[in-house]
Amino acid sequence: MESEKTRPMTPLERVERLYLELVDSYGEGSDREIRAASKLLMVALIKLKEHGGFGWQGMVEEYLLMLKNDPERYERMLDANRGEGKAWKA
Repeated sequence: MESEKTRPMTPLERVERLYLELVDSYGEGSDREIRAASKLLMVALIKLKEHGGFGWQGMVEEYLLMLKNDPERYERMLDANRGEGKAWKA
């Protein structure tokens, strides 16, 4: 069994680490968590538009609705993408 210290980071874990680095880069500034998250969202949205094809907006709306209406399901999806679950269950 792989130790958490030796296993490679998942893509989601790498993004979460980048988020923390961005938060730190704002020092003691106000709203630093929101500012860091906004920067990641801005980049994510343009990349989805560029590479997501016709249905990119639907995917964004699906994630937003899931987060609003079923936050536990959204958390399970995140956990699975962190490697904390063998398979994501809806």
